[in-house]
Amino acid sequence: MDILLVLGRVLFALIFINSGIAHLTKLQAMTGYAQYKKVPAAKLSVIVTGLMLIIGGLYVALGVYADLGALLLAIFLVASAFLMHNFWTIQDDQAKQGETINFFKNLSLAGAALIIFVMVGSGVDFGPSITEGLFNL
Repeated sequence: MDILLVLGRVLFALIFINSGIAHLTKLQAMTGYAQYKKVPAAKLSVIVTGLMLIIGGLYVALGVYADLGALLLAIFLVASAFLMHNFWTIQDDQAKQGETINFFKNLSLAGAALIIFVMVGSGVDFGPSITEGLFNL
């Protein structure tokens, strides 16, 4: 079972690590989109969220303070859902559908990250890990 827990952690984390790398390697484009979405301090926000995604994803995948990593991901996902995927402001039906899907995808992934946060913080077996959780829930 340990291999499945590690595999699940890695598969869960890959989307965040990949996205975080894209935040930093495509900083100009990401900043432009953040400005379009009226994110405050767009460039700094892109850098900070890129680091949150990479660190959070690596922490979960490797089992290094996985509870902290999951919390970083959950914070990013909820903020991103409301700031970047605000479907209720979109008039075009096709664009609205895409933003709606991304909004609820982010909330769903945030829910999974919060489950990981509580599991690790509560000492539930999360498979082989480098460290224990940081929080004691």
